[in-house]
Amino acid sequence: MRGTEFGELSAFMAVAEQRNFTRAAKHLGISPATLSETIRNLEERLAVRLLNRTTRSVAPTEAGEKLLARLRPVIDDYEAAIDSLNEFRDKPAGLLRLTVAPPAAQTVLAPLLAKFLAQYPDIKLEIAIDSANVDIVAQQFDAGIRAGDRVDRDMIAVKITDEWRSVVVGAPAYLAKRGTPQVPADLAGHNCIRLRLASGAILPWRFQEDGKSFEIPVSGPLILNDASLMGPALQGGVGLAQLPRAYVATAIADRRLVSLLDEWQPSSAPFALYYPSRRQTPAALQALIDFLRNEQRGRGPR
Repeated sequence: MRGTEFGELSAFMAVAEQRNFTRAAKHLGISPATLSETIRNLEERLAVRLLNRTTRSVAPTEAGEKLLARLRPVIDDYEAAIDSLNEFRDKPAGLLRLTVAPPAAQTVLAPLLAKFLAQYPDIKLEIAIDSANVDIVAQQFDAGIRAGDRVDRDMIAVKITDEWRSVVVGAPAYLAKRGTPQVPADLAGHNCIRLRLASGAILPWRFQEDGKSFEIPVSGPLILNDASLMGPALQGGVGLAQLPRAYVATAIADRRLVSLLDEWQPSSAPFALYYPSRRQTPAALQALIDFLRNEQRGRGPR
């Protein structure tokens, strides 16, 4: 297969799996116009339409679906063949594309990136932070990291943390004005900062008593879809928030925030690194798995 043909077929696969020219072009690192021309050249050379295009969507034709079904195993075998060469290298190498849930990105990966990249200088990481449960096969990621109870059953999942504890926190100044809740029901009288999930739902505030979980309806003046603004809002006295304790452990230790309702806090599922079943795990991915497992042993329970 000539390089031009391989490039055209790779472009077709990207569009067929992404169902979107813009996303596929971004993934391939080319412009949508160049990608569109590449697909047009492929269809003209094969003398068959592979994709149906409308102003709103892109989908493979019957011929395109057949070609995609035949190409996927070939490309998988090609990638596995290239990956197998890593065993002959002194160190694992290559690009790893990861989709990572925001809490895992901030509390698990962020503190370890410099150490991992220093230990494996021939590995390159591309990390996409996304709260949605991304289809890593369709989106062409090597692996994902998110709560273990959200990982699809057809994935290989490797636990990389222990269970995570939640915490309700507030700034001393806020508590001095509004009082300190003693039981979860008291939250009805407080400003609560909430998170909206990628699905559009607002993350409920969960608690437990005698081993049983329950939710408390809360309200407040601020809703976020990313926890990165949570810290400044909390410390500015906007209200209370419930989030993983690891997010605010330093602020609690420094007394910038106060931990509340500790005896009512539930545990969350451990984070897991997950990836599709393959005959051979790429050396770079195996290096990341081993690295995160070793770090988990060193951290101990949260």
